[in-house]
Amino acid sequence: MSTYVYGIVRAGHQELPDGLAGIGDPPNPVRTLHAGGLAAVVSDSPAELRPKRRDLLAHQHVLTEVGASGAVLPLRFGSLSADDDAVRTVLTEHAEHYAEQLGRLDGRVEYNVKAVHHEEAVLRLVVEENSEVRALTEANRASGGGSYQDRLRLGELVAGGVKAREVHDAKAVEEALAPHAEQHSPGPETSGWLVNLSFLLDREKAAGFLEAIEEFRKANPQLDLHATGPLPPYSFVTTVQATA
Repeated sequence: MSTYVYGIVRAGHQELPDGLAGIGDPPNPVRTLHAGGLAAVVSDSPAELRPKRRDLLAHQHVLTEVGASGAVLPLRFGSLSADDDAVRTVLTEHAEHYAEQLGRLDGRVEYNVKAVHHEEAVLRLVVEENSEVRALTEANRASGGGSYQDRLRLGELVAGGVKAREVHDAKAVEEALAPHAEQHSPGPETSGWLVNLSFLLDREKAAGFLEAIEEFRKANPQLDLHATGPLPPYSFVTTVQATA
């Protein structure tokens, strides 16, 4: 049976909470495997591993519970090794690398920030900021809608204005929030957002980061901002894939 790996901790990490359960139906008991001065937090893997909501939440729950008592190097959902011995081999071979990562991420959390435009608000901005759009909008209105070419031209101008505003606002979000974090990087791949960034910060400075988000939100009502966290710092882990 394959071994499912949730994360890596130092060998002296506090013991797991009693009865901690992970992925699977029924949930599989979570245990630790020690080697190289480290410990991998693992469980047996179901025969068929799929990203079901129940298992995604279980993966997150295990990392949250383990991380409450010390640094944990989180692995993303779906990290598998052939068996327990393969996990111990990886820990031994890459102990120095994992130890460095644990030290760098100790006390750090991740916040993911996404943003999308409020459509009506950004359209108003485009009209306000572009004199040609304003003039053509007024001319079309005065002439009962304008010619096909006029409407086509207006649509092109508006689309271009919205695109330019997306680029401008995405840069503005990054510039406003980056000074409040130690690092930032593109967030997990998804679609439909003009901003999708992950930020690494000291857990103790999370309140200031959230205040910066709120200030930016108030100053930019055209943006719908979503912040998710604190999360284990998935986006800032450089690991050796624990498979064999």
